[in-house]
Amino acid sequence: MKILLDMNLSPLWVGVLQDNGFEAVHWSTIGDPRATDRAIMTWAQVQEYVVFTHDLDFGALLAATGAAEPSVIQLRTQDTLPENISGLLISVLQQFMAELETGALLIVDESRSRVRILPLKR
Repeated sequence: MKILLDMNLSPLWVGVLQDNGFEAVHWSTIGDPRATDRAIMTWAQVQEYVVFTHDLDFGALLAATGAAEPSVIQLRTQDTLPENISGLLISVLQQFMAELETGALLIVDESRSRVRILPLKR
């Protein structure tokens, strides 16, 4: 699975994800750091990446557009550094890999994780 990290997450995640068998890239290395969320979503869809973010706007974009892709992983924790939450994230990614590959919104927090299949229904 290919994962695109949003600007609001540390580039340190790239190595963590790669060490666990995922292809990962941080937006700062491939795109304009001031790009809109919509532009990032379009790039991810065309290049077949899953967006990994701490930003609620990506889920809102999926809901507003009724898009079936790209998949989005929302990390909903206060501390988003990999050394504090990587074990949980990797476990959840492995658990929901099939859903992410076919189109899903995955919300990850310390107490529970949940997945919604795309497109999101109003």
